[in-house]
Amino acid sequence: MTTPVDSFAELGLSDGLLQALAEIGYETPSPIQAQCIPVLLDGRDLIGMAQTGTGKTAAFALPLLERIDVKVARPQALVLTPTRELAIQVAEALQKYARHLPGFHVLPIYGGQSYTIQLKQLARGAHVIVGTPGRVMDHLERKTLKLDDLQTLILDEADEMLRMGFIDDVEWILEHTPEQHQTALFSATMPEPIRRVAQKYLVEPREIKIKSATTTVEAIRQVYWQVSGLHKLDALTRILEVEEDFDAAIIFVRTKTATVELADKLAARGYAAAALNGDLNQQMRERVIDQLKSGALDIVIATDVAARGIDVPRISHVVNYDIPYDTEAYVHRIGRTGRAGRAGNAILFVAPREVRMLRTIERATRQPIAPLTLPSRADVTNKRVADFKEKVAGVLNAEGLDFFANIVSQIAEEQNVGAEEIAAALALMAQEGKPLQVAGEDPPPRPLRDDRRPPAFADRDERRPRFGERPERPAFADRGADRPHTGERPRREERPSRPAPAGEMVRYRIDVGRDHGVEVRDIVGAIANEAGLDSRFIGRIGLYDESSTVELPAGMPAEAASALKRTRIRGVPINLRPDNGRPAGAGGERPRFGGDDRPRRKKPGTT
Repeated sequence: MTTPVDSFAELGLSDGLLQALAEIGYETPSPIQAQCIPVLLDGRDLIGMAQTGTGKTAAFALPLLERIDVKVARPQALVLTPTRELAIQVAEALQKYARHLPGFHVLPIYGGQSYTIQLKQLARGAHVIVGTPGRVMDHLERKTLKLDDLQTLILDEADEMLRMGFIDDVEWILEHTPEQHQTALFSATMPEPIRRVAQKYLVEPREIKIKSATTTVEAIRQVYWQVSGLHKLDALTRILEVEEDFDAAIIFVRTKTATVELADKLAARGYAAAALNGDLNQQMRERVIDQLKSGALDIVIATDVAARGIDVPRISHVVNYDIPYDTEAYVHRIGRTGRAGRAGNAILFVAPREVRMLRTIERATRQPIAPLTLPSRADVTNKRVADFKEKVAGVLNAEGLDFFANIVSQIAEEQNVGAEEIAAALALMAQEGKPLQVAGEDPPPRPLRDDRRPPAFADRDERRPRFGERPERPAFADRGADRPHTGERPRREERPSRPAPAGEMVRYRIDVGRDHGVEVRDIVGAIANEAGLDSRFIGRIGLYDESSTVELPAGMPAEAASALKRTRIRGVPINLRPDNGRPAGAGGERPRFGGDDRPRRKKPGTT
């Protein structure tokens, strides 16, 4: 049984990293961090089995940073990721953790980005390289990336790299690393090809398996608002006002400072709110919770650690004002509501760059999180008016109004106005800084990110669809009179039905086919990753013996075309070029049967 770890300080991290973690808002290590960091700090190889969203980036990034010598401006660590989105995310995380490590430099390299930019940055020197397999191979072959000083190699989301057809590239890279270095492999699952890679390249690895939280209370309604067009605080107050059955709420933020700032802002807007964070002593903490229980407070703004153990049945809403760093934190947060058989509500604020984490939470909890439409000014005004009418109706039934009715009569006579005008003036006075009619403008309607159709070659913040889900490919339509007949005929199972992408398409030929062990999904994965092309814009794919054809949108940017020309699938250069209609079988091309005849990549410098 593993001993619980209550703070990062217990893991033996340096003061600079501990300070950075405190500033970011990390308070307690997640299970994967608590178990992996000591092993990696000891210099041992490691296999970490954990889902995305469990905090594994920090689990390998923090010990990696501990071993960096900033005086040596050469790559000392290499992190391989399946997609460029993840490469950027990991690089950004490393930069955040290293904010108190002067002179540290991390460089993400991936397909679709200019080689010129990458070559300049590599020449300038980087301590950590984070990259996709294809682009890392290119730089190793060009000798623009040298791993002579490599100390640590991280394989992140290894099973995803297998699904996208990059595992041969990963092995090629592993074969071109120094013999003496530490290797850590992280994967959500452990299929046999990944297990073989681990057995071949890792030395007596320690295996750590973390079970991700996968259940949430069914009575909890879960929704999210995608941050856009309105300040988060304004959106929060609108949502709180209009939410049905609102009684009390816990609002989660990442830092102790944010708890105080948000509590003050909500109090200024008329809410009974207070902060709950690690700086409060036990007596003050108990006082806040007691006030929440008694109704003296309606809203508590808390960090994850400070909210532990809170059990207040009247909490009807949990608001994730800042998205959690991992799925376990999310499950623990929303568990504060929906208690004692009562219905609960969980609201999640999601910035555009956090959509991937939203999808990770959905997969981990196995429950969909529905989009929330932000209440309009009219919605808030109507709710305030309804509440005001209800209060007035309650007072009308009270006793002792004669004295006040006499005052109204006096005002009417003195000012020569009617009772309705006096009532309107009293209503205006009764607003108490919270006007019944909401001023300002509503943000323009904006479709949620998942509903937008991005340009074919646009950069995206979300991860592309996982190829384990086997996205359908367009139908391979019968050739018309305007297209030359090549005598090629793809297999029937490679022609599932789906309408072809709209817009003009151009057909290209690539130098990989069935004889190289290539499948349709390998082609989709490589093109989508290297060209930054959404898979839905990849058209018909014809898979033949020694080559294949693929339709891509017209007007491909030069950088994307250049990246694809140098792309490899299963270690073979694809040599993308426009298709001239020449039959794939020309020149004696014949299918081979049995055995693995795929061409093997030669090591740099060999002939």
